Amino acid sequence: MDGDFRTEFVREPAALRQYPALVLNADYRPLSYYPLSLWSWQEAVKAAYLDRVDIIAEYDHVVHSPSTEIRIPSVIVLKDYIKPQKRVAFTRFNLFLRDEFCCQYCGAKGDLTFDHVVPRASGGVTSWENVVAACSPCNLRKGSKSLARANMSLRKPPRAPGAEQLRNMGRKFPPNHLHESWLDFLYWDAELQA
Repeated sequence: MDGDFRTEFVREPAALRQYPALVLNADYRPLSYYPLSLWSWQEAVKAAYLDRVDIIAEYDHVVHSPSTEIRIPSVIVLKDYIKPQKRVAFTRFNLFLRDEFCCQYCGAKGDLTFDHVVPRASGGVTSWENVVAACSPCNLRKGSKSLARANMSLRKPPRAPGAEQLRNMGRKFPPNHLHESWLDFLYWDAELQA
């Protein structure tokens, strides 16, 4: 069996890349939901070896050194609490997350850009309160016109999100892969079965 694992590892070195570890803060909440706070298995093993994290759950797979065998961590918790940021950075990603990755004019998803509600040509500033996610067709249709001139309206008024609001928004967008050992630590909005 040992030889089989090594042979498989040598043949498919990328195979171990598929074992990310969910990283929890010292309060057992993920550091972030979207993107989900994940470390590679190498980072998780190194942090455990340096006694910076506790291993909460493991995969069935192991890695070997000449003298040690260790199961690959699937959930780790930091020993030191990292205080979450209160201020939310104004970035394209955070803007799209605030707007739930949909156009604030028509509701379309995908192929998003951003639009100044009050055009910059009319004195509009680049801020949380004046920039929204927009699909390309709506952005082109509106151009540098006001909402009234373009005969368009917003789905909701743009506001600066709080850090907790953005974290909760990220919980609505689970990643493509959720390992079963992570589910106890992720509070996805799911309807409970009676």
